[in-house]
Amino acid sequence: MGIGAAIAKALISESPNLILLARSADKLTELSNELKHAAGGEDKIKIFPCVCDVRSASSVNEAIANIVSQTGPINICINNAGLALGAPRPFHNLTLDEIDTMTETNLSGYLYVTHAVLNAGRMLTLPTATILNITSVTGLELPPFPGESIYHTTKAAQEAFTNALRVELAGTNVRVLALRPGVVATHFHEQRVGYDEDKYQGFMQGFEPLRVEQVARSAVWMLKMEEGVSVKSLDVVPTGQRSLQVFDREWNERHGKE
Repeated sequence: MGIGAAIAKALISESPNLILLARSADKLTELSNELKHAAGGEDKIKIFPCVCDVRSASSVNEAIANIVSQTGPINICINNAGLALGAPRPFHNLTLDEIDTMTETNLSGYLYVTHAVLNAGRMLTLPTATILNITSVTGLELPPFPGESIYHTTKAAQEAFTNALRVELAGTNVRVLALRPGVVATHFHEQRVGYDEDKYQGFMQGFEPLRVEQVARSAVWMLKMEEGVSVKSLDVVPTGQRSLQVFDREWNERHGKE
């Protein structure tokens, strides 16, 4: 969903083999049909939808090994799975299930998929390859409101993993990049405020959030850099988002936007 689906759509013009991982078969089928239609027919693009829970290492390894037997080595890995739960409740009021779900998805999911792609996905055998981790500006700055200690921690860990992996893969042909979106108008921000419409609108008040298509274009730009160039990290935020603590709430008014 969201950014992940938008990146898949933005890559259509490159005629890739698209491997789509998600837990929901229905959503994978819907997205696959959208992509085929946008590409101009089933014969224009190869799509490999795979029902897989990134929180399960065995599920991820099995999925990657099966797909690679059909496609050959994977040259691009985009880690995008992520969620925030429980806000605005502080850490000590979160349930252990909420904590586990966030850490297993946001952190373990990145580790499992990357490990599988480098090994079962045979990425290290290729002359050029890229791992792009979709992290967040939240990984470097304090969250905008209470109740995000775990989300913030996992995003900071994603940044640490990205930086360390980049160094460890010196001597290989794999680039390791981080794209840090700011506030994006997706189901994610609805989820993080508990689908409370008033809280959601209050959070977005006065400035224009990013659209998923804008984040996707940034991802494709990073991926299409020639192999000798790495955009190691890129922050993509709404102009009204000056930091996670400072939002220009008059941005829309000055620019004639409702």
